[in-house]
Amino acid sequence: MRRLLALAIGLALLTPALRAQTPSTSLAGLWDAAVVVNGLEIPFRFEIAGDGKTISGAFFNGDEKVTSTGGKFENGSLTLNFDHYATQIEAGLVNGRLAGVYNRAQGFYPFYAKRFAPSNVFPNEVPQIDGLWTIGNVNSNKGEAAWRFIVRQSGAEVTAAILRVDGDTGALAGTFQRNGKFIVSHFSGARPLVLELTPQKDGTLEIVRNRTEKMIAVKDAEAKLKGVAEPTDPSRHSSVKNPTEPFKFSFPDINGKIVSSADARFRGKVVIVGIGGSWCPNCHDEAPFLSELYTKYKDKGLEIVELSFEEEAQKAKGYARLLAFNKRYGVNYTVLLAGDQADVAEKVPQIHNLNSFPTTIFVGKDGLVRAVHAGFAGAVSGVFHENAKEEITAAVERLLGESSTTTRSQQ
Repeated sequence: MRRLLALAIGLALLTPALRAQTPSTSLAGLWDAAVVVNGLEIPFRFEIAGDGKTISGAFFNGDEKVTSTGGKFENGSLTLNFDHYATQIEAGLVNGRLAGVYNRAQGFYPFYAKRFAPSNVFPNEVPQIDGLWTIGNVNSNKGEAAWRFIVRQSGAEVTAAILRVDGDTGALAGTFQRNGKFIVSHFSGARPLVLELTPQKDGTLEIVRNRTEKMIAVKDAEAKLKGVAEPTDPSRHSSVKNPTEPFKFSFPDINGKIVSSADARFRGKVVIVGIGGSWCPNCHDEAPFLSELYTKYKDKGLEIVELSFEEEAQKAKGYARLLAFNKRYGVNYTVLLAGDQADVAEKVPQIHNLNSFPTTIFVGKDGLVRAVHAGFAGAVSGVFHENAKEEITAAVERLLGESSTTTRSQQ
């Protein structure tokens, strides 16, 4: 029913008089696009390359392109598939504009786009908001009291990101407006978000999220003096309940073969156990790094096991999105099917406060949990992204350097 309704909306936008397009029509180039989420328009930059059956489209996450895995443009009708998100764009070209739907597993968003046009803003009118900010008194279901807000500015153009304990929002991009506000937004195939940023006379920054929720940010250097709480430390958010108990797992891989922590292949090894899922935006940020880490250290005694929590609907589709996710990010380590997202506390009962996707669990050669790191800061988070990679790498090297006094035979 969902797909039929989506197609009906797309076809309704293409009246017979407008369907005909000249053979030379090309969609290649930059577009100003938008999706409508719960009645809210989320604008973003979109790029199209190629034509016909070789056409591709790309969302932007900062400097990173999220490119389609397949598609076609025929008779004024555009289809673009993003298999690693299990999503699809279906749109028609009407008077030089695209209009249609962005299909998702849970429904669809109306989608439309027009050719990119540079913003006409005079830089000398633009206030400076670049730098690191702290958002206090946040309403977090993970118990956080504050988030980081990272802003990079060049004249009227701004790129920003909110960094939470589970990772960042992706790169929100936008410009200064004549009404004194910066409007920044993000949509890269997932995590739609729009923020209004208004500098205040007292030096704070008012942030309105998705037109409804108001937050106040202060410069990070002034946060402590103004009594604003510090953001949660990802290395302290989750913890092992009993540090003397060997960490255990036993789940099937995508072919149905049971893989267990008791298997000989893990004995005496350092094991990273990842908690994630192909639906999780920050897991898309982390997967390429884990692949690189495994390639570098697997011959030195590192194993990586991803416990993937996927929706029940994906099971009926043969976990097509997970397979596309693994292919896109070059996942070369073990991936196991651990259940649905709601099952995580039941399926991984040894970890306290396990509510961030992804979460990285470090298991030493003795089979004991040595550290737990919540979330993963993506590239847009700058120094925090680099710090996360350095901390995880240092933890792996430290554990690999330890002597194996006990083995997994304890399990």
